[in-house]
Amino acid sequence: MNDDLDTLLTALYVKIDDELETNRWMGRPPKLTDAELVTLAVAQALLGFHSETRWLRYATTHLASMFPYLPQQSGYNKRLKAALPLVRRAIRMLAADTDFWFDTHWIADSTPVPCGMSRPTVKRSDLAGWAGYGYCASHSRFFWGLRLYLVCTPTGMPVLWALANPKLDEREVLQAMLDVDVDLVADRPGLLLIADKGFASKEFENDLAMRGIDLLRPSFKREKKRKGERLLKSVRQLIESVNDTLKGQLGLEQHGGRTFEGVAVRVAQRVLALTATVWRNHKTGQPIMRSLIAFDH
Repeated sequence: MNDDLDTLLTALYVKIDDELETNRWMGRPPKLTDAELVTLAVAQALLGFHSETRWLRYATTHLASMFPYLPQQSGYNKRLKAALPLVRRAIRMLAADTDFWFDTHWIADSTPVPCGMSRPTVKRSDLAGWAGYGYCASHSRFFWGLRLYLVCTPTGMPVLWALANPKLDEREVLQAMLDVDVDLVADRPGLLLIADKGFASKEFENDLAMRGIDLLRPSFKREKKRKGERLLKSVRQLIESVNDTLKGQLGLEQHGGRTFEGVAVRVAQRVLALTATVWRNHKTGQPIMRSLIAFDH
């Protein structure tokens, strides 16, 4: 493990242990604390281990100085799924600890999270009822699984995220996300939301306007050119690069989850790894906020 990753994991552990209330255990406390567990999960995502069994073998050999005790794969899996609320709070805590948190420009998009590759898997999967069939226009392919909805700042810092059935309307999902975190919008007057044509509708724009949000999206052929559209292409490229980081470097599509809780925590694990990277790069004055180069080799 290199010095940059060692520094990040140490800072992340201290931050979580000091500022987030972790579980209080009846009787003897676990040998691996919740703060250590979440830090270990971030290290797994940054180093690109999709198999938990392989990851624990690697950690036992190379990370023994940081994590003196490591559970077996089944125990790690069970603890990690139970830690989903803590992982979500850690994402919000790190994002709020940067200058990007009060950015008044948000970029919204969704990306597929496949959960099954065959019909027999779909029929017997514990995700039945949550996952569904959807279409990925970017890659011209159908998939079975969920969609990750991500709202981030232009620097790539996640602000809001959610998993939803791919058959649900994108606008309805984003409206629900905004309903859950009403205070985030209220604290940011003049908020500009940048999205693609999939979020276009008069009713949706009116709903955003009532929340105090302006929508910037590409115009249709039958429409007049919308204000600020000439700058849209370069800005939209930012969210595509964030999705590429989640998929290409953090293995979003290789999550290995077989239940809704399992998929949710593994997606959250990767969103937290991205958030921690942007947080660390911001604190250390790096030129590219979402770069993982210092950690992934």
